[in-house]
Amino acid sequence: MSLSPERLDRFARHIVLPEVGGAGQVALAGKHLVLVGLGGIGSPALQYLAAAGIGKLTLVDDDKVDASNLQRQTLYNERDIGHGKAISAKRWVKLFDPELDVEISDRRIDIERAATLVEGADLVLDGTDNFATRLAVSDACVKAGVPLLSAAVGRFQGQVGAFAGHLPEEACYRCFVGDAFDAEDCDTCAEDGMLGAMAGWVGSFAALHAVRVLLDGVSAYGDAQWSRVNLLDGIKPGMRQFTIAKDPACKGCGGDVG
Repeated sequence: MSLSPERLDRFARHIVLPEVGGAGQVALAGKHLVLVGLGGIGSPALQYLAAAGIGKLTLVDDDKVDASNLQRQTLYNERDIGHGKAISAKRWVKLFDPELDVEISDRRIDIERAATLVEGADLVLDGTDNFATRLAVSDACVKAGVPLLSAAVGRFQGQVGAFAGHLPEEACYRCFVGDAFDAEDCDTCAEDGMLGAMAGWVGSFAALHAVRVLLDGVSAYGDAQWSRVNLLDGIKPGMRQFTIAKDPACKGCGGDVG
């Protein structure tokens, strides 16, 4: 694959970075990323993923835009209220960069649909707001051999973790949170609140880390950092990182998983 003169000009600020370069930009153009959740995290993440020139994007969300979303979901405007997030997001991407290949899914994810959606992807980025969906996506990624970035935000805190549970020594998201959250009964930002800019920080950090994962083994910037979770604190502010050990008894990626 090569880049046209127009694409070289568009991504010139990437290409002049020695850590990315022309090889890195060409690699991004050939990647397929599945973005699950187009809300507070997925909205800013998508803007930077598209700006990075990731060639194929699958956008997944069954929700509609609400006026209360606009405080943090920067992808949308008042004309989008009442319309589906997935189709609104696709429209934004195609206006922003018509050369990107965009597919959408506007149906709610279950275990079977998660398996279909992640199949063949280079990376899945999950920014959904309930554990049942997160765990279904994680389990599907493990079975399909697809790496996962999981991002979450609430109030003034956020987290972004990279998981490759299909690899023998690496943890999956279920190793991190366990099995207690398979039911859809977690807190939501409607109940707890969220600083809008905090969602922007987590979403943009997730997009940055997605680029690192996709360039792993391609350029100097590539560094997947599997099984590590980054905590973002908007009160202090600051960041810290910790490592998740693979759980040999994990029903998502343990030794008995087929």
